[in-house]
Amino acid sequence: MGKRDDLIAQYADDLKNKCGMTPDMDLLTKVTIACGPAIYNVDAATVAASQASEIETVKTNFLIKKLGLSDGPELTAAIDKVVETYGKSERNKYRAVVYYMLTKHFGKEAVYG
Repeated sequence: MGKRDDLIAQYADDLKNKCGMTPDMDLLTKVTIACGPAIYNVDAATVAASQASEIETVKTNFLIKKLGLSDGPELTAAIDKVVETYGKSERNKYRAVVYYMLTKHFGKEAVYG
């Protein structure tokens, strides 16, 4: 197994144990691959949920540009819900896990068709 496979296994573990979800491994793999090289960078691999600028980046670059959603308060509410599910005290909120949960939340799995 390569480094990416190890990371995907770690993300799946977070989804199961920290978020109480059974991950769709196919979708999780596609979301992880779509994150590109960011998953290998310690800083970029996680979402700093306490920083307003980071939340704005997730909203603009992922929800609006990638998933094609329209801007509105429901986007921020969804991010807040995902952060709450992951656990506010959880220091490492992996970007691929957050993106996976947002994709599921909005029912946008087809984007990764």
